[in-house]
Amino acid sequence: MPLTVGTAGHIDHGKTTLVEALTGKNTDRLPAERERGISIDLGYAPLGLPDGTQLSVVDVPGHERFVRTMVAGATGIDLFLLVVDAAEGARPQTHEHLAILRLLGIERGVVAVTKSDLVDAETLELALEEARELVPGAPVVAVSARTGAGLDELRAELAEVAREVPRHEANGATRLYVDRAFTLRGIGTVATGTLWSGTVGEGDALRVEPGSREVRVRSVQVHDRPLERADAGQRVAVALPGVERSELGRGDALVTPGAFPVSYRLDVALEELAEIPSRVHVHHGTAEVPARVVRVGERWAQLRLSSQVVAARGDRVVLRAATTVGGGTVIDPAPPRHASAERMELVERGEIASTVFAPVRADELRGLGDTDGLVRAGDWVLAQEWLDELRAELERRIAAADPLDPGVPPPAEPWSAAVVPLLGLERRGAKLYLPGAAADLGARADAAAALEAELGLEPVKVEDAALARYLEEQGRLVRVGDGYAVSGAAYAEARDALVAECEAAGSITLARFRDLLGVGRRTAQLLLERFDADGLTRRTGDARVLRRRGTIAP
Repeated sequence: MPLTVGTAGHIDHGKTTLVEALTGKNTDRLPAERERGISIDLGYAPLGLPDGTQLSVVDVPGHERFVRTMVAGATGIDLFLLVVDAAEGARPQTHEHLAILRLLGIERGVVAVTKSDLVDAETLELALEEARELVPGAPVVAVSARTGAGLDELRAELAEVAREVPRHEANGATRLYVDRAFTLRGIGTVATGTLWSGTVGEGDALRVEPGSREVRVRSVQVHDRPLERADAGQRVAVALPGVERSELGRGDALVTPGAFPVSYRLDVALEELAEIPSRVHVHHGTAEVPARVVRVGERWAQLRLSSQVVAARGDRVVLRAATTVGGGTVIDPAPPRHASAERMELVERGEIASTVFAPVRADELRGLGDTDGLVRAGDWVLAQEWLDELRAELERRIAAADPLDPGVPPPAEPWSAAVVPLLGLERRGAKLYLPGAAADLGARADAAAALEAELGLEPVKVEDAALARYLEEQGRLVRVGDGYAVSGAAYAEARDALVAECEAAGSITLARFRDLLGVGRRTAQLLLERFDADGLTRRTGDARVLRRRGTIAP
């Protein structure tokens, strides 16, 4: 299973140089980065380990001005590579990057003490000891990107840690947070990001959220290598035909349509209990969104966002003001506006049934407690009360439907196929009906009788299309043209005349058919077009011939 490792550490401690020594690729791709000698944006490289593990490396800037970029790169990574200069030791961004990793739940990684060739043995030993205290339990390796010392040991430690990392949900819904979008000649718009869950491949239909823009994947690459399908945990580039570069950017998410809520609010369980200001920037996925923090008790908050984000239960968020001030775990990605400590406590206690109402994907609840008391519908979980309300709403709509077709379309939602069978309604074609329900003329009985009294061979305009359709299904008229009808008997008489003529002469023209019936050209034309539509005749030049011998019922 592919994994992603993210660098972390203070500016000038050698992150990018170390990545190049490990991978052979300089991740500083921007001219400004190479001119100034510092990383400004995220960089990427593939890293193969001795045991065959394939890592995608995300190299992040270390400057304090680019911490927001660091957070965007750190979200979605599986393990960290913390870089500490042997001569300088831990510095301000070392500590802030570590805090961000902790808030994102990234617990496993390796510490590389760099530039080991530039210090004496005693200084190096002190640096190594400080690193062990800085990240207790993490392997610490002294390395020199210039001489290559320690690189093999570092690769081995990364491989060992990678074996301990939980694997991604390959069967889950696709979720990829975009960190770059650009245009390539002959390809079009390309979006890149770390694939959080699911898979993505050529031809997949996805949705860009926020915004609900439907897109289709033309091709997929992982580190410039074309693949039929990429797996969760990989750095992925997807080509999206028909999408303008301006329509996509960092913070957007490519997701399975309808799989994840898109919300202006998040309920979170706070993981840092220090003072958090009322106005913060919320970092989630690759998005950075201003928000108002509404504290709910001591341990929870509702984040009211200035724009929508795509989130799921269990996601981590980082809260920043002038610096990183805290974070939390999403306990409800689409909560009601009025938050309460009682409701949030129920979620944390695992009493999911008390908080779920509308359908939620069952995998979003994984790890949050049992779902006793909820209704299971395929991959969805929902409250019985919600199901009862949906049934009542559909029955109300059915009662208000046209008696000639007393059915209504099912909800056009991702959960529809799984939930609708639980409603006790009959599905006929594209509509839902009450069990045993049948069409009924009702108040239209007199109108139907009056219409039938008018019908003959000359087409009659019928304003009530539903009534015409019903009477035709009953064999009481035949529709011709756009909104016209003739009687069933007249249609049969005209059909018999046409069949007899074709069997005798081999074909029939419009003029001949008109004369046979003694009607006008327009009437003859409407009847012939209906015969064509019924499959009785086909047109060859100016004449019609029978498609098959015999007659067909109207």
